[in-house]
Amino acid sequence: MNKYIARDPRTGQPIKVDKKKGKAKQQVLRKGPWSVLRPSQVMDLATGQVASIQVRWQGKEKKLTKKDGIEGIAELPRQLTAPAHIALIEAFGSNQYDVRAAALRVMPTFATRKSDELFDWLSVLLDDDHEYVQRAASQALIECAAYFPSGIESSLLNEVRHNDSRRREAGWNALEILSEHWPEVAADHIDGLLLEDENVLRQRAAKLIQRILNKSFAAAWDLVSWCLNDDDAQVRLSAAKTLPTLARHDNRIATLFAERTLTDANPEVRLAGIKAMTSLNRDSGRVKDLIIQGARSSDIRIRRASIELLPRILGEDQLRILATDLLQNEKDTKLIASLSEMRYDAALEGSEEEKNAALSPALPIPELDRELSALRSYVPVDDLDVSPSKPTSVTFEDEVDDEDDYEQDEVRHD
Repeated sequence: MNKYIARDPRTGQPIKVDKKKGKAKQQVLRKGPWSVLRPSQVMDLATGQVASIQVRWQGKEKKLTKKDGIEGIAELPRQLTAPAHIALIEAFGSNQYDVRAAALRVMPTFATRKSDELFDWLSVLLDDDHEYVQRAASQALIECAAYFPSGIESSLLNEVRHNDSRRREAGWNALEILSEHWPEVAADHIDGLLLEDENVLRQRAAKLIQRILNKSFAAAWDLVSWCLNDDDAQVRLSAAKTLPTLARHDNRIATLFAERTLTDANPEVRLAGIKAMTSLNRDSGRVKDLIIQGARSSDIRIRRASIELLPRILGEDQLRILATDLLQNEKDTKLIASLSEMRYDAALEGSEEEKNAALSPALPIPELDRELSALRSYVPVDDLDVSPSKPTSVTFEDEVDDEDDYEQDEVRHD
């Protein structure tokens, strides 16, 4: 049997998935008293050829009926897939609510073998008259989200918007799982939800952007941009909180979005934008301008968050100049203390010890220079004449004698 391939519901093309993160956990077969039956016995119960079979399970006698046979279909060998599929389809239309529910419980596992018509029945049974079947269908929808994004596409569209709170929650649970394993498909659902008039739907959809943004693709960036323009402040706030994650994938786009948040009417959104600055490239001139702009904001929370970032983006001299400037208009005592500390220059305003500590140490004298200096200044004691003597002078006669000697040397040389 060929492996199930998830396909885009719009194009029919296979959906790409991250091999490391996109794979759902391996499905685990549910065990029950039907596990002790032979395949032929399971089929007899599932098709109704045998009304019941008595077995011993976990030390107790159990009477198995058709619903147990249906649940045992998941454990049948693959050569029985075709007849098992027929029995499962018939079970969906059974008059017995417990048989319909049993078929829904086995459906997520069996659909990996043969999914024909199964998801059509899931859509029908979500509106079943019996609440027990409805709950089983909602659970099946959740379990199928990790494996069959195209199969549940139409059902999910309805469930996340349903008036029944229980069914709506099940739909959102399924959409969260879809966001984790199939982000491209989830992005389409979120895109549609952001167009809804109901604020709650847009708010919940905006919160899911963080999940799909981790997969890093452009469709998620568009969703962030649209959310930042939404009328609802909670939607814009959720988008602003995604900026640190977005910065890891595209710092430039994250910076542009952060700039938009600084002019937002809601202070929470502006504060989230300032906090996102810590994740941006702080060497960027534009990021520095935005942080300095925030340090002058009328909102004290934004000023506080921005001023905390100043030592990370400015050198000491620039920081002291800006801190001095900001102190002229600052009224908050805590921020005044912080800015005063940034402005403080130990080399000019500190104690004598602090000023000396700020001085640059003298350069070390090379060893060779030390030795030469010692040799120049050294005079042997034996060469010093410490006895009194007449001052020496050169007389005229001495000079004449020297000249005679010089002339004699020249004659001898000739």
